[in-house]
Amino acid sequence: MHKSNADPKDTKEPGGMPPDSRCGFVALIGAPNVGKSTLVNALVGSKVTIVSPKVQTTRALVRGIVMEGVSQVVLVDTPGIFAPKRRLDRAMVTTAWAGAHDADLVCALIDAKRGLDGETEAMMAKLSDIQHRKILVLNKVDIVDKPKLLALAEKANTLQKFDATFMVAAISNYGVADLRKYLGECVSPGPWLYPEDQIADAPAQSLSTEITREKLFHKLHQELPYQLTVEVEQWKELRGGALRIEQTIYVERESQRKIVLGEDGQMIKWIGATARKELSELLEREVHLFLFVKVREGWGDDPERYREMGLEFPKG
Repeated sequence: MHKSNADPKDTKEPGGMPPDSRCGFVALIGAPNVGKSTLVNALVGSKVTIVSPKVQTTRALVRGIVMEGVSQVVLVDTPGIFAPKRRLDRAMVTTAWAGAHDADLVCALIDAKRGLDGETEAMMAKLSDIQHRKILVLNKVDIVDKPKLLALAEKANTLQKFDATFMVAAISNYGVADLRKYLGECVSPGPWLYPEDQIADAPAQSLSTEITREKLFHKLHQELPYQLTVEVEQWKELRGGALRIEQTIYVERESQRKIVLGEDGQMIKWIGATARKELSELLEREVHLFLFVKVREGWGDDPERYREMGLEFPKG
């Protein structure tokens, strides 16, 4: 799980850091499913956060680390901004705005095809509460005509004052290098916060549960993916360097447990096999993954579960 996008200058201090090093936090915010996670992975150059066609895949703040010349850019992939309905929804939206306020720079991401819908305009209005530098990033520009893109960029810049506007297609890497270079220039002089070859600050165990949750999102329908959580029960190094991982998928009702298992256990077998394959590639070692599905009634109202997900438990 180590990769670097660009080599810093050859002249380094004894600790391995160039004397003119720069570092800062950049938050990516936007409505659900505008491509924040895809853009984070593209900027880092490796998968550090899960991607799903379903909205609200990201629950907590996920940090990807980009090396651009002498600059270390710490990307914060926030949950999507939307009108919350459930307790978990409120916790995710609160976390997203906290990440934006705490960052040094905010990238407001808009789906160029979707344009300025109600959710996006509400987000743009609230951006006025953030005093530090903001840039506009139009994503998925490869599927939108240029006149429409220019009109969208112009309107967005009338709604909010942006320091710069970028047009990207994160899924194909179009425009990503220019955005990465700009972010590297924007962060302030200062020491790096992470080793040069580290690409994420999430522990491998947390990433492993996210990978499994991603597969659940891809295979399950409607509301069920939002009503489950995945926890590591065992993480054991085996002889020869292999890794044994036991995870439990918690749902709220027995009927949900049966859906996750699938007929004759086929659903859970597919999820386990695809998650294991991806984990083996990411961790660069053989992985033995064992999945269990259990009912934990009312986990969505349990403060401890929120703490484990890195979310603040909303009261009321």
